[in-house]
Amino acid sequence: MAPSSSLVAKIKVQLKLSISRLRMVQQKDTAIAKQQRRAMAQLLEQGKDESARIRVENIIHSDITTELLEILELYCELLLARVGLLETKECDPGLEEAVKSIIYAAPRTDIKELQQARQLLVEKYGKDFALEAIENSDDKVAERVVKKLRVEPPAPELVTAYLTEIANTYGVNWPKRERTTDEEEEEEEDDDNPSGGQAIKSLEQPLSSEELSRATPPRDLGPKSPVSIAPPSPSTDNISPRLRLPGPPELKPGAKMSGLRKQTTGTGANANSTTGATGGNKDVVGGKIPDVDELAKRFANLKK
Repeated sequence: MAPSSSLVAKIKVQLKLSISRLRMVQQKDTAIAKQQRRAMAQLLEQGKDESARIRVENIIHSDITTELLEILELYCELLLARVGLLETKECDPGLEEAVKSIIYAAPRTDIKELQQARQLLVEKYGKDFALEAIENSDDKVAERVVKKLRVEPPAPELVTAYLTEIANTYGVNWPKRERTTDEEEEEEEDDDNPSGGQAIKSLEQPLSSEELSRATPPRDLGPKSPVSIAPPSPSTDNISPRLRLPGPPELKPGAKMSGLRKQTTGTGANANSTTGATGGNKDVVGGKIPDVDELAKRFANLKK
């Protein structure tokens, strides 16, 4: 039998490998489940309800397996966080549920790293401890782990709930129902008036040059920032998440900056007054765009 310290080090390494592997498998199963849900929506749209009810059981089983792997991942993280308690000869009560749940569930998964961690735990605590965990004679295995590993067909209510959720997600009319006269009338009104019941305004006259000169350009004009932030995805805790960014910190100018600003402001005022005095006799167009006729007159005067 290997010394306790070296055995604990091996258990720690296998737990880290198990966590990374469990996360990878969960991501893969989630991606496959999305494709299967899209296929279920197509079957519902085609009216193949019986085929959809049979195939949706695979999605339910995949979701249950994913939830089981998530629970085992949490137990592995718990053992890593309390790795100091693994040094004792007897299993600590704070680790008993996690250790026995891993020993009980690991052989029923396809995660080799988790199975190797299970073998090391069995070697650490002995065959009698492992036998208690496998048979769950003392009910120390987590109830949710035992429930996820039960082999039984899903309830009809659960199957219907899954199909209803898939239909709502992909916009499929299921279960199909006959349209009432009120709904048909509303659809006819929408077809007759596609603008949502509001009259379409007539085309406005084009803006003049003076109005264009006073117009403010849109803020999104020009090159966009290469940095973009994706909005958070919805979850069961937060159905409609909103992205909130912290504002820029308020910076107060120091004494030097305040003095520099005053000096710059005084210099700019003197320059403006001088410019106004020297250029008062010049004809300046007040920020307006000249018309075509006015430009033609100017060119004619220059030719003279």
